[in-house]
Amino acid sequence: MRIAVQLVLSLSLVFAGPASAAATVPVPVPAPVPAPAAPLAASNTAHLKAVQDLLGAMQIEKILKGVAARSRYPNEAQKQAVLAKLDKISPAEVYQRMAPVLTSVISADTAIEMSRFYNTPYGKQVIYKKYNSGAQLIMPGATKAVAPEEKKERKRAAYVKASQELNEAEAAIEHEAFKLVQVINKEKR
Repeated sequence: MRIAVQLVLSLSLVFAGPASAAATVPVPVPAPVPAPAAPLAASNTAHLKAVQDLLGAMQIEKILKGVAARSRYPNEAQKQAVLAKLDKISPAEVYQRMAPVLTSVISADTAIEMSRFYNTPYGKQVIYKKYNSGAQLIMPGATKAVAPEEKKERKRAAYVKASQELNEAEAAIEHEAFKLVQVINKEKR
Protein backbone atom coordinates (compact mmCIF):
# COMPACT_ATOMS: atom_id res chain seq x y z
CA MET A 1 0.00 0.00 0.00
CA ARG A 2 2.86 2.28 0.76
CA ILE A 3 4.23 1.81 -2.75
CA ALA A 4 0.83 2.64 -4.24
CA VAL A 5 0.64 5.93 -2.29
CA GLN A 6 4.16 6.87 -3.35
CA LEU A 7 3.29 6.06 -6.95
CA VAL A 8 0.15 8.22 -6.85
CA LEU A 9 2.05 11.10 -5.26
CA SER A 10 4.86 10.94 -7.77
CA LEU A 11 2.42 10.78 -10.69
CA SER A 12 0.54 13.76 -9.34
CA LEU A 13 3.78 15.72 -9.10
CA VAL A 14 4.71 14.77 -12.65
CA PHE A 15 1.35 15.92 -14.02
CA ALA A 16 1.01 18.94 -11.73
CA GLY A 17 4.51 20.21 -12.40
CA PRO A 18 4.16 20.95 -16.10
CA ALA A 19 0.60 22.26 -15.65
CA SER A 20 1.62 24.76 -13.01
CA ALA A 21 4.66 25.75 -15.04
CA ALA A 22 2.48 26.30 -18.09
CA ALA A 23 0.12 28.41 -16.05
CA THR A 24 2.90 30.81 -15.08
CA VAL A 25 4.16 31.27 -18.64
CA PRO A 26 2.39 34.24 -20.23
CA VAL A 27 0.44 33.33 -23.33
CA PRO A 28 0.15 36.09 -25.92
CA VAL A 29 -3.48 37.12 -26.47
CA PRO A 30 -4.35 38.45 -29.90
CA ALA A 31 -5.59 42.04 -29.93
CA PRO A 32 -9.28 42.48 -30.67
CA VAL A 33 -10.01 43.36 -34.26
CA PRO A 34 -11.56 46.82 -34.47
CA ALA A 35 -14.98 47.07 -36.06
CA PRO A 36 -15.08 48.76 -39.45
CA ALA A 37 -15.68 52.47 -38.93
CA ALA A 38 -17.46 53.28 -42.18
CA PRO A 39 -20.65 51.23 -41.66
CA LEU A 40 -20.90 52.43 -38.06
CA ALA A 41 -20.56 56.06 -39.11
CA ALA A 42 -23.12 55.57 -41.85
CA SER A 43 -25.46 54.00 -39.33
CA ASN A 44 -24.99 56.93 -36.94
CA THR A 45 -25.54 59.40 -39.76
CA ALA A 46 -28.73 57.65 -40.81
CA HIS A 47 -29.93 57.59 -37.19
CA LEU A 48 -29.16 61.29 -36.78
CA LYS A 49 -30.98 62.11 -40.04
CA ALA A 50 -34.00 60.05 -38.93
CA VAL A 51 -34.20 61.93 -35.61
CA GLN A 52 -33.86 65.27 -37.44
CA ASP A 53 -36.71 64.25 -39.76
CA LEU A 54 -38.83 63.31 -36.75
CA LEU A 55 -38.16 66.63 -35.07
CA GLY A 56 -39.22 68.34 -38.29
CA ALA A 57 -42.39 66.28 -38.55
CA MET A 58 -43.16 67.10 -34.90
CA GLN A 59 -42.48 70.81 -35.54
CA ILE A 60 -40.23 70.82 -32.49
CA GLU A 61 -39.45 74.53 -32.93
CA LYS A 62 -42.95 75.21 -31.56
CA ILE A 63 -42.03 73.33 -28.39
CA LEU A 64 -39.03 75.64 -28.02
CA LYS A 65 -41.31 78.67 -28.21
CA GLY A 66 -43.66 77.10 -25.68
CA VAL A 67 -40.79 76.40 -23.30
CA ALA A 68 -39.56 79.98 -23.70
CA ALA A 69 -43.04 81.37 -23.10
CA ARG A 70 -43.51 79.27 -19.92
CA SER A 71 -40.09 80.14 -18.50
CA ARG A 72 -39.68 82.81 -15.85
CA TYR A 73 -37.84 86.00 -16.69
CA PRO A 74 -37.02 89.06 -14.58
CA ASN A 75 -39.21 91.18 -16.85
CA GLU A 76 -41.39 91.02 -19.95
CA ALA A 77 -38.74 92.69 -22.13
CA GLN A 78 -36.28 89.85 -21.54
CA LYS A 79 -38.96 87.29 -22.37
CA GLN A 80 -39.72 89.10 -25.65
CA ALA A 81 -35.99 89.26 -26.44
CA VAL A 82 -35.69 85.46 -26.08
CA LEU A 83 -38.76 84.89 -28.25
CA ALA A 84 -37.30 87.26 -30.87
CA LYS A 85 -34.04 85.26 -30.88
CA LEU A 86 -36.03 82.06 -31.40
CA ASP A 87 -37.83 83.64 -34.35
CA LYS A 88 -34.45 84.32 -36.01
CA ILE A 89 -33.37 80.66 -35.82
CA SER A 90 -34.45 78.46 -38.71
CA PRO A 91 -36.33 75.26 -37.86
CA ALA A 92 -33.59 73.22 -39.60
CA GLU A 93 -30.99 74.67 -37.22
CA VAL A 94 -33.14 73.69 -34.24
CA TYR A 95 -33.38 70.11 -35.56
CA GLN A 96 -29.62 69.96 -36.14
CA ARG A 97 -28.85 71.22 -32.65
CA MET A 98 -31.28 68.96 -30.80
CA ALA A 99 -30.97 65.71 -32.76
CA PRO A 100 -27.47 64.60 -31.66
CA VAL A 101 -28.48 64.52 -28.00
CA LEU A 102 -31.85 62.92 -28.66
CA THR A 103 -30.38 59.98 -30.60
CA SER A 104 -29.63 58.39 -27.24
CA VAL A 105 -33.33 58.32 -26.27
CA ILE A 106 -34.99 57.91 -29.68
CA SER A 107 -34.06 54.88 -31.77
CA ALA A 108 -33.75 55.10 -35.53
CA ASP A 109 -36.73 52.75 -35.97
CA THR A 110 -38.91 54.94 -33.75
CA ALA A 111 -37.82 58.09 -35.55
CA ILE A 112 -38.61 56.58 -38.95
CA GLU A 113 -41.98 55.18 -37.88
CA MET A 114 -43.16 58.32 -36.10
CA SER A 115 -41.96 60.54 -38.97
CA ARG A 116 -44.04 58.40 -41.30
CA PHE A 117 -47.04 58.75 -38.99
CA TYR A 118 -46.72 62.53 -38.51
CA ASN A 119 -46.47 63.01 -42.27
CA THR A 120 -49.82 61.25 -42.89
CA PRO A 121 -52.94 63.44 -43.10
CA TYR A 122 -54.09 62.17 -39.72
CA GLY A 123 -50.64 62.70 -38.16
CA LYS A 124 -50.65 66.29 -39.41
CA GLN A 125 -54.02 66.78 -37.68
CA VAL A 126 -52.52 65.41 -34.45
CA ILE A 127 -49.64 67.88 -34.64
CA TYR A 128 -51.98 70.75 -35.49
CA LYS A 129 -54.22 69.95 -32.51
CA LYS A 130 -51.19 69.61 -30.24
CA TYR A 131 -50.12 73.19 -30.86
CA ASN A 132 -53.41 74.89 -31.73
CA SER A 133 -56.10 73.50 -29.49
CA GLY A 134 -57.34 74.93 -26.24
CA ALA A 135 -58.41 73.08 -23.17
CA GLN A 136 -60.86 70.28 -23.76
CA LEU A 137 -63.46 69.17 -21.28
CA ILE A 138 -64.70 65.63 -21.17
CA MET A 139 -67.75 64.87 -19.12
CA PRO A 140 -67.41 62.18 -16.44
CA GLY A 141 -68.22 58.78 -17.88
CA ALA A 142 -67.81 59.98 -21.45
CA THR A 143 -65.14 58.47 -23.65
CA LYS A 144 -63.17 60.40 -26.19
CA ALA A 145 -64.10 59.57 -29.79
CA VAL A 146 -61.29 57.87 -31.66
CA ALA A 147 -60.95 58.59 -35.35
CA PRO A 148 -60.89 55.56 -37.69
CA GLU A 149 -57.39 56.53 -38.85
CA GLU A 150 -56.16 56.43 -35.26
CA LYS A 151 -57.81 53.06 -34.67
CA LYS A 152 -55.98 51.72 -37.70
CA GLU A 153 -52.64 53.11 -36.48
CA ARG A 154 -53.14 51.78 -32.95
CA LYS A 155 -53.26 48.25 -34.36
CA ARG A 156 -49.89 48.45 -36.12
CA ALA A 157 -47.20 46.90 -33.94
CA ALA A 158 -44.47 49.20 -35.26
CA TYR A 159 -46.56 52.28 -34.44
CA VAL A 160 -47.45 51.03 -30.97
CA LYS A 161 -43.81 50.39 -30.09
CA ALA A 162 -42.60 53.66 -31.61
CA SER A 163 -45.36 55.69 -29.99
CA GLN A 164 -44.56 54.21 -26.59
CA GLU A 165 -40.84 54.95 -26.98
CA LEU A 166 -41.57 58.51 -28.10
CA ASN A 167 -43.87 59.04 -25.11
CA GLU A 168 -41.08 57.83 -22.81
CA ALA A 169 -38.68 60.26 -24.51
CA GLU A 170 -41.05 63.22 -24.08
CA ALA A 171 -39.40 64.40 -20.84
CA ALA A 172 -35.96 64.27 -22.46
CA ILE A 173 -37.25 66.24 -25.45
CA GLU A 174 -38.69 68.93 -23.17
CA HIS A 175 -35.45 69.04 -21.16
CA GLU A 176 -33.30 69.42 -24.28
CA ALA A 177 -35.65 72.13 -25.56
CA PHE A 178 -35.23 73.98 -22.26
CA LYS A 179 -31.43 73.66 -22.44
CA LEU A 180 -31.41 74.90 -26.04
CA VAL A 181 -33.55 77.91 -25.11
CA GLN A 182 -31.01 78.75 -22.39
CA VAL A 183 -28.12 78.47 -24.85
CA ILE A 184 -29.90 80.60 -27.45
CA ASN A 185 -30.69 83.19 -24.79
CA LYS A 186 -26.95 83.53 -24.05
CA GLU A 187 -25.95 83.75 -27.71
CA LYS A 188 -25.37 87.06 -29.42
CA ARG A 189 -27.81 87.34 -32.28
